[in-house]
Amino acid sequence: MAAKKTAKLTPVGKKIKEVRVEKNIPLERIANETGYAVDYLKDIEAGKQIPPVGALLQIARALEIDSGFFLREQEANLKDRVQQYTKRTDNYAYETLTPGAENKHLKAFRVRIEPMREHQGVGYCHEGEEFNYVLSGAVEVVVGDHVNRLVAGDSLHFNSGIKHQLRNVGDGSAELLVVIYGP
Repeated sequence: MAAKKTAKLTPVGKKIKEVRVEKNIPLERIANETGYAVDYLKDIEAGKQIPPVGALLQIARALEIDSGFFLREQEANLKDRVQQYTKRTDNYAYETLTPGAENKHLKAFRVRIEPMREHQGVGYCHEGEEFNYVLSGAVEVVVGDHVNRLVAGDSLHFNSGIKHQLRNVGDGSAELLVVIYGP
């Protein structure tokens, strides 16, 4: 029986840099259009930081490309694609629930955050709307200056153009359904 051959995946930071260089877009322009520091963008491109979904949406918009480009993988098998869409940062993991929706306005993710964790130094801010539904655990979603405390069964719908932050405030892992609409 022949061994299954899998394609090597390109890190998202490398994809971002390739597109940016190909389009001759300076980091300063991306920083001005996203609000992220040049050093943070450099760390993403170098693979030192893995950006959250909101940052990918903003960077894609600044690069004038579809955000799905960063998450699209080379495997044709849907089951393999779903597994490959699972991404991790230092404190949380997300998995797309809408593979193949690269050119759509609506994207859904299952987000898991470890206990007492948050995005370190990264606030989300992306054009559109966001809906969060807590499947398990307890979280805080800070939208602007307003703190929303949510537990399993609670939901929140807000303008995602306002800077927002997500953190687990419980003793156990928290899991959410996050739906993002971008025009």
